[in-house]
Amino acid sequence: MKIIPGPASKQLGEKIAELIGVEAVPLVFKTYPDGESYVRLDATIENDDVAIIQTTSPPQDTRLMQLALIADAAKRHGAAKVTAIVPYLAYARQDKVFLKGEAVSIETIARMLKAAGVDSLITVNVHEAKVLKKFPFPSKTVSAIPLLAEYLKKKGFEKAFALAPDDGALWLAEEAKTILGGECGYLEKRRDYYTGKLTMEKKELDVYGKTVIIFDDLISTGGTIASAAKIMKTAGAHSVYAACVHPLFIGDAEKRILDAGVEEIVGTDSVSSSVSKVSVAPLISNALKELKSG
Repeated sequence: MKIIPGPASKQLGEKIAELIGVEAVPLVFKTYPDGESYVRLDATIENDDVAIIQTTSPPQDTRLMQLALIADAAKRHGAAKVTAIVPYLAYARQDKVFLKGEAVSIETIARMLKAAGVDSLITVNVHEAKVLKKFPFPSKTVSAIPLLAEYLKKKGFEKAFALAPDDGALWLAEEAKTILGGECGYLEKRRDYYTGKLTMEKKELDVYGKTVIIFDDLISTGGTIASAAKIMKTAGAHSVYAACVHPLFIGDAEKRILDAGVEEIVGTDSVSSSVSKVSVAPLISNALKELKSG
């Protein structure tokens, strides 16, 4: 197996190649003045299984196109099998028709990657794991929540209250709870599909005097975490922290969260950011080792 670190995940890709002891294939890439992407593999990959490491955080469309072009180049130049390692998988939140007339974006992305030459895919904490069953090639998601919880435990947050912002994310808090050893719970969250407006409701949770860590798969604008933090502070939490797998941080998201009373935000390097304190490299490396042995 050889690793191809994509433009969006160069450091992560090189780290993964080092962990599993395989060659990292050099990639030449550039953006033309009109915005089009160019890629070229600078090593021979004929008859090799290759794994492309390329996250698809903003600018999503550019990074998805780069991923497709790398897959095409790999297959065109003789790769036996192409696995796409996409730490953050864009468009995964549009996984069904919410309003009449919509596209199911993530299924469109899957078909595009299949056409480009992708044979299998591994991602990290995809928004809804069930969507991967509709992909036209074997796909799996692995969870970085235990890595985040272990990091926080080592920092002294054992027995902290693990909070999910809604019932759909409760499993994240439950997964963190198994490592932190405290309690867990969730809030009620509703979003207007037309306006995107978010509302959150307080639930009776025993957080008075406790340290609360809000766990979510991703942070985009920060509205969800900020709202949850304010509710926790009103409920008497001693301190509030936030942990997410994918720190997208659109606009002033980080400031918005800290202004709401969150003392620290911890994220992974699935998306490179100022809060990427935990690496998903060991997690992905283990998944690739399983793939190799299988």
